[in-house]
This record gives sequence, C-alpha cells and structure tokens, in this order.
Amino acid sequence: MAALEYFRVECAEEKGRDVYEQIANDVLLDFDLVRVVERLQIFIDPKVPIFIAAGTMRQSGGPVRVSDFAEVNADEEGRAVLSIGDETYLAPMLSALWERYGKENVDQPDRFSVVVHLAAGDDPRAIEEIPVADPGEGLYRDLIYALQIIAPEGFKVRREYQKGGVFYYVASENTLPEDVVEAMVAGELKKVGVTL
Repeated sequence: MAALEYFRVECAEEKGRDVYEQIANDVLLDFDLVRVVERLQIFIDPKVPIFIAAGTMRQSGGPVRVSDFAEVNADEEGRAVLSIGDETYLAPMLSALWERYGKENVDQPDRFSVVVHLAAGDDPRAIEEIPVADPGEGLYRDLIYALQIIAPEGFKVRREYQKGGVFYYVASENTLPEDVVEAMVAGELKKVGVTL
C-alpha cells in the first residue's frame, strides 16, 4: 500500500491539530483511501469556523470496459456471446448493453454468459470497448464521505470540488462569502502544489 506523499494538518491549537491528524489518519486507513489520496492538506480554524481539506488523488486507471472482465465471441447466428470472467461489473454492463442494443436484444442464460442479438452490420468486437464503470467516481464519493466524518461535528454548510485528480472539501457552521472560501482554498491547494 502506497503512503501519502504529503499529509499535513494545520490548526491554531496544537492539541487540536494532533487530534485531527490522528482522526484523519484513522479514517483514511479505515476507508482504504491511503492508496488513492496522493497529497492532503487539512486546515481547521475554529474561530472562523472553517474546515478545509484539499489535495490530489492518484489516477484510478480509467474506465472499466467489457474487455476487462469478459471475452466476446461472435457465433454463426450473428450474435455476440460474452463469457463473464468476473461478476463485479455484470450489473452495470447489462445496463450499458440494454441502453445500446435494447433490453429485448440482450439475454442472460446464466450468470457467466450474456448473449447480444446484433443488427446486420454490427461489429461484435465493438462490445469489448463499451465502458461500464468508472472506479474514480466511487473513490471520490468515498473520499467525500470520509472528509465529512473527519470534519468537526456541526459543520453542515459544505462545498466540494473534484476534477482531474484535484479535490477540495470545505465545511463550516456558517455560510461564508464565496471570495473568502476561494482565497482560503487556493492557499491550501498551493501547499500541495496545485493552482486552479
């Protein structure tokens, strides 16, 4: 398991910093996010009050495609027969196939086989490239949930952002002016080497 390249908690109170550093560390380990989060900067100021977590995530490897877990073969009747090697992405794959080919043209005779009735001229190999899941989306949801746990109790006014491996999460008891939040977030992102 890869460790975070950069992890720092800033708080005006030394004891508070140590406690939040331990909480953040424990939550990231519990959610198995240490392998995903590359750099993390947490800033807490109870006087404002504000909690900011900003950082970067490691690349998740891109979308999962049908070819990543199933073998696609054409039969003599013009159908594509998929042999499923891993059922993890079966449900999202079926949804993608139904959307593209219609529910009436997709059969599942058993849990390890799917048959797609193709129209004349359809290439069965095109099925291999259909994206069925993006693991990065689930990881981002897990990260935001973890940050909600780490943030101080009662900080219910939240703002979050994620794009291209960069994220931030801001929480407060109060509504904060947009320009104040932007300036504070920019400062925390700069500490992890990112500018938006």
